[in-house]
Amino acid sequence: MDYQQLADSIVKNVGDVDNIAILSHCMTRLRFNLKDVSKVNKEALEQLEGVIGTVYAGGQYMVILGQHLVPVYDAIMKTYDIKSGGVVDENLDGNLGNQEGWTWKNAPNKIIGFVSSSVTPMIPALIAGGMLKVALILITTFISKDFETSSTYLLLSAIGDAPFYFMPIFVAYGAATKLGGTPIYAMVSAAALLHTNFTTLVTAGKPIDLFGIDVRLLSYGTSMLPALLIAIVAYYAEKYLNKLVPSIFKAIFVGMGTIFIAGSLGYLVLGPIGNIVGQGIAAVFMFLDSTVGPLAVGLLAAVLPWMVMAGMHTAITPFMPQLLSNPGYDAMLRPAFLMHNMAEGGAVLGVIGRTKDKVKRSEFTSIAIGCIVAGVTEPAIYGVNLKYKKPMYGVMAGGFAGGFVASLLGARAFEMGYSNVLALPIFANTAMAAVAGIIVSIVVAALVTFFIGVEIEDKRTIETVTEPVQKVVPDDAILAVADAELLPLERVNDEVFSQKLMGDGLAFKLESDFITSPVNGELTTVFPTGHAFGVTRPDGVEILVHIGINTVELKGQGFDVLTQAGETVRAGQPVVKIDREAIAQEGYDTTTMLVIANANGKDITLKTQGEVKQGERLN
Repeated sequence: MDYQQLADSIVKNVGDVDNIAILSHCMTRLRFNLKDVSKVNKEALEQLEGVIGTVYAGGQYMVILGQHLVPVYDAIMKTYDIKSGGVVDENLDGNLGNQEGWTWKNAPNKIIGFVSSSVTPMIPALIAGGMLKVALILITTFISKDFETSSTYLLLSAIGDAPFYFMPIFVAYGAATKLGGTPIYAMVSAAALLHTNFTTLVTAGKPIDLFGIDVRLLSYGTSMLPALLIAIVAYYAEKYLNKLVPSIFKAIFVGMGTIFIAGSLGYLVLGPIGNIVGQGIAAVFMFLDSTVGPLAVGLLAAVLPWMVMAGMHTAITPFMPQLLSNPGYDAMLRPAFLMHNMAEGGAVLGVIGRTKDKVKRSEFTSIAIGCIVAGVTEPAIYGVNLKYKKPMYGVMAGGFAGGFVASLLGARAFEMGYSNVLALPIFANTAMAAVAGIIVSIVVAALVTFFIGVEIEDKRTIETVTEPVQKVVPDDAILAVADAELLPLERVNDEVFSQKLMGDGLAFKLESDFITSPVNGELTTVFPTGHAFGVTRPDGVEILVHIGINTVELKGQGFDVLTQAGETVRAGQPVVKIDREAIAQEGYDTTTMLVIANANGKDITLKTQGEVKQGERLN
């Protein structure tokens, strides 16, 4: 494969280099932060050999490349002057774009995002330490029991334990970085909880105080929440002191004051509060494990593919290290994540069994292996299972069955690790329970996918279909964009349209799925999400078609864009195909607005009531 040619084609079809603000990548996807997403040629991108698919979410336009990712990314960065956003963790990535302000509505998501972003930087270290400890366990179990008493073992064990024991410091760094404070102040304040002076006093067990105020005797090694609270206090303390202290004294007093305030409150208030909340979280998971454990794990594994696509999985990943700290094992989250990954791979195997295309079978086999062996699921989700829709039933069935079986047999993760078969040692003496769950997940997902059937098209063999002959209409004609009941704009449940802030027009209560161009002209704007497009007539009249209310939030789900900006279209030519049922099931109104955004001096009167057929003239 010519990676340079593929790189050039991708850059061209995302709107060229001037349209790219930031380019980052994870394990499988190029992630573009674009200045204008309407310039993306989605259809052309997905037709490129080597491109598995595209998705627009979280403010980023993502091109899924799988095994071709690294050479294509390198080719782009060497050839073009583009700002790099670096490498983003595949499973814990976030939005590199602009962030909206706090509101009561988004506060829960903001809090979850803050916790997730704070914990994310230390996850690789926790996994590395966990896998090193697993290696030591394997040596002492299968090679030499005496190795456990050697100085080599003790020193290597210290390396493996370090990411867990010093977790408060790493969490403080992540939180301070997220907030925009000086990380070292938060790190120092959190490190005070681990200092020998404090741990010795805790071990002694005698009452202690700070400024005459009692200090609780608690151990904060491997804790997460106290450090989060300390980082927040350090951030605001530093911010306040920077305003209060004259510039000439800032170098002396701002840092000292920050660590004094955050460190002292860490001993007195923040540490104990974080400990109480952490115990509460652990108690909830332990209650679920002891009551409906198998059902809870199965259901979580079943819904994880949708959580991953929505980015909601990041809300629960911070609790993995918390559970390993207290109660000392994870009987729910890691087993569910593992069974979901296995089910994604199993569903792809079911698809392989249904296709006779040798090229696709080879491509899909590598994707299935990636899920099972490496735990990388995005190529399977976006390139196969979601793309062909029916395999998602197999994923959910396999995830539920495997999660239920694994939990029922007692699978528990005792160390941090990846969600793949290579990380089975993290389950220690419950590894066989995990193996049973893996087998069930893969087999059930593959069988369900195979038997419900899936039709696969080979994009390399699809021929361009000649557009049907359409009737010729005058350039001043405005046609109905679909079969529908007409409504005046005043009756639309959106103030922007009902108050005609964008212009006069009408609305369609849709009765068909193809949305066509209302006029002859040029498609000046087509959103990749498919929810809106604009057409300019030869006489300069500009018309906006907006499909549904607030449907931009669907980020393209239920929309299939059939054209691209810059094309010349004829009145009645299909522009977007929608899935009305799927959009309605997500709770969105599909009422479609046609607005005269710029009449260009023309007097335009439109029919606004009655039933119409697609292509019927409205003026």
